[in-house]
Amino acid sequence: MQKGLGFIPNAFKTLAHSPAALNGYLGLSQTLGKGSLSAAEREVVALATSEINGCDYCLAAHSFFGAKAGLNDEAIHKARTGTLSAVAALAHQITESRGRLSDAQIAAAREAGLAYSKIVEVVAQVTLLTLTNYLNNIAATDIDFPPSSH
Repeated sequence: MQKGLGFIPNAFKTLAHSPAALNGYLGLSQTLGKGSLSAAEREVVALATSEINGCDYCLAAHSFFGAKAGLNDEAIHKARTGTLSAVAALAHQITESRGRLSDAQIAAAREAGLAYSKIVEVVAQVTLLTLTNYLNNIAATDIDFPPSSH
């Protein structure tokens, strides 16, 4: 992490208070990075989830990473509101409903072209982000990324 960014983000310093939690997070994150969601789609999930969970730290971090993954300002804003894409809408719905989607919502995701494998990966990404959202909210982690202006 330090090699790529030039610093260790405060979120990882907070997570490192539990080596087990840090290793679990890193393992799942690395595994999902090899899945069917693109880097931009993973950032879309992160932005939608962090918006619903009210995590200012994660919104700043994932606005930064989203831009690095090719999202422009409008796309970042739409990702946060769940209106950018089927992936954004699904992440927004999962987070808002705490995983209690209706059959109609799942059908809409499928009709929008999301395979079941991608739906499962969106659920996994929401879970990963909820961990960091909750932890950074509880710890009031100091934001060490440019503030999100979206």
